[in-house]
This record gives sequence, structure tokens and C-alpha cells, in this order.
Amino acid sequence: MSLQTRTPLVAGNWKMNGLLSSLDEVRSLVKILKSKQAANSEIAICPPFTLVGAMAECLRESDVAVGGQDCHPDQSGAHTGDISAEMLADSGARYVIVGHSERRHDHKESDLVINSKVQAVWRAGLVAIMCVGETETQRDQGKTLDVVTGQLHNSLPDGATAENAVIAYEPVWAIGTGRVPANSDVAEVHAAIRGHLKERFATGGEMRILYGGSVKGSNASELMAIPNVDGALVGGASLRAEDFDAILEAYRP
Repeated sequence: MSLQTRTPLVAGNWKMNGLLSSLDEVRSLVKILKSKQAANSEIAICPPFTLVGAMAECLRESDVAVGGQDCHPDQSGAHTGDISAEMLADSGARYVIVGHSERRHDHKESDLVINSKVQAVWRAGLVAIMCVGETETQRDQGKTLDVVTGQLHNSLPDGATAENAVIAYEPVWAIGTGRVPANSDVAEVHAAIRGHLKERFATGGEMRILYGGSVKGSNASELMAIPNVDGALVGGASLRAEDFDAILEAYRP
């Protein structure tokens, strides 16, 4: 499958940033998008849970989707401080980020836990953006491909399709640091991910693979031109409308 058969996805991960006043940036983004030629991509913003409903309402008349940053495996229950995929769907979300490195490391989430969360996302009728990636130590030890394909094998359940799952490769050492792997390294990892997906799933050639890790307007075009890079998972650069739109320029004709 070529990139032309896979609609790119550019998703902004706001992490633990944003108040109601931050919706002004979202409104600015919508105005910018309406004033320009549309990007040949899908666009999503994943704000903190407190803003999912308000952002969904704010974006209701636009083509920008909303996502959550995590979910609990269960539909409901005695899980203080957690949120279910069904609650996110009820609030207007279309996507859910699962298995981000900050969840894997800060909250000690295992592949098994992430696997159960992906299944919960599907149960709610949403699309999982499942993250994989290696630490700097693992890269230095030459374990990148083993780590990434191992995470894919254990974290992504059987039943994944191009419609219900997106993979995001984020080298942990590049997130928020300004460091980006060489293009050849990104190409190697994305090719390995593609090979794994095609081997396991009937629509593995059609599933989108995003790159994340210090993506910004100045490097987006170069990164998005790499084979098997079908979009971006964007961190800090998604918090300002102008910065996020600069990344979308990589997909404008």
C-alpha cells in the first residue's frame, strides 16, 4: 500500500496542559484551517479529560476530531480518578491514545494492561492510537527493533484493523527534547512496524503509522516524506494554533 491509500493523521497530544481559556487556540486553528487550502490529512486534538467535552462542542462544525489521552480497561466501576472509553465516547471523542511512554514509565503500565485498554477503546467504538518506542539506553544497546516489535506483539490485540487502530512510533529519548532520529533510523523502524502489521493482520498494509518525537513545522515535511510515515503524533507544537498548522503544511498540495 502506498501513502496515497492511507489518509495521513496528524494528532495533537496536549498532555497535562490546557484550561478552558485554551479553547481560544482551538478556535484560532479552525479559523486558520478555513482560510487555507485543506490539508490532505485527518486532524485530531487530544486534550486533558477536563476539556474533551468542551472541545468536542467547539469543533462540532469542523473536520477536526477529538481524542482522549488514556482510558481504564473497564466500562465502569470503583476506579477513583479513572475514566472509561465509553465516557470519552459520550463526551464526543473519536480517538484514544493508549500506551504512551509516559504511561508506560510514569505509571508502570505493562503491555498486558495496554492490550486491555486497546480492547476497551474498541468496545466503545473508538479508534486506538497505540504508542511504541524505545529508550535511549535500549537504542544504544541495539535493541530498538526488538523493543518496538515486542511492544507491538504484546500490546496490540488480535482484531486490529486499519479502521480501529493507529500505531505511533515515539522514540522515548526524542520526546520533547528537540532531538530527532536520522531519517534512515525512522525509516528502518517504520518498515519493521509495517512488516509486523502485514504479517499479523489482513489490513496491516493499510494501517497508519505515525511518527512522534519533537515534530515541528521546520522538520515535518522531511519526516512525513519518509516511507511508511503516515502522519504525526505531536506534543508541544500542538498547543499553539500557528505551530500546529505549520506541521499541517506538510500535507497541503
